[in-house]
Amino acid sequence: MDEELEIMQAPELEEGVEQVRGSGTLYIVATPIGNSRDMSPRGRQILEEADVIAAEDTRRSMVLLNKLGVRNKLVSNHKFNEFGKAKHFISQLQEGKSIAVITDAGTPCISDPGNELIKAAVEAGIRVVGVPGCCAAVNALAISGFDLSSFTFFGFFPRENAERRKLLEKLRRGDSRTFALYESPKRIMDLVDFFIQEQADVRLCLCNDMTKLHEMAFRGTPAEVKEQLLQKGNYDKGEYAIVLEVGKDYVFNKVEHTVSPEAMLVDAMVKGLSAKEAVAAVLADENNSYSKNELKAASLRLKKLFGGEA
Repeated sequence: MDEELEIMQAPELEEGVEQVRGSGTLYIVATPIGNSRDMSPRGRQILEEADVIAAEDTRRSMVLLNKLGVRNKLVSNHKFNEFGKAKHFISQLQEGKSIAVITDAGTPCISDPGNELIKAAVEAGIRVVGVPGCCAAVNALAISGFDLSSFTFFGFFPRENAERRKLLEKLRRGDSRTFALYESPKRIMDLVDFFIQEQADVRLCLCNDMTKLHEMAFRGTPAEVKEQLLQKGNYDKGEYAIVLEVGKDYVFNKVEHTVSPEAMLVDAMVKGLSAKEAVAAVLADENNSYSKNELKAASLRLKKLFGGEA
């Protein structure tokens, strides 16, 4: 059976070799998230054959490339120079060169640089090819044990509590109950404490150092996860991918509101908007769940309350 599988896979690998020898192609190459042995043979071949490798951090990428035995032209493509570098890379692609985009770990563009270059390449009619592999969010979802019939990826969790509360409310209003997020190891305990303080009815799966020798998963309620982190001790080391599942009774239904329509309108009007403009502004707010008629009725109540004409 294994021999048969190897024979079936061989033509696919040969096809990848032919593709990389083509010209003017932008390759989006996934790299390992911890274990260098997770690098696919096709991905390695493309990195070897590409004219240029555009990396998020050339120093970190060089470590991986050295392990893979890849010697190639390495150029930085991080979030601070991505917009300017895109034009430079496009000109090279138009000259017939092939470019492979990699990030520090995982799949480019998933909370990492790459979008500007890909967008520019698509607009210029340049062929863009994805070379699949590791993605921390997908790996965490796969081992979470939560319902994955639908899920949403939100990237890094906000730092400020006000923004965290806004996002938590958004999670409670979502069509899905399962969410994938990233967080810095230096802020991981602060985030867990936030969920505890908010009495959030959520279950967590915190995945730390996935694919590495000492990878760990912390599972349970925020309080249970905090206890597990404290038992670990050096919990502020390594990268975290988080999967969060919102409790069924914690989900907002369509008629449940935490802020009155009058309060939302007043918040808009204190910024100098008229009543009519305030209704339009609240309707455009992604956190609003009131209908236009409900907001108009609230506007009339405010006019009566403050002595205006109905």
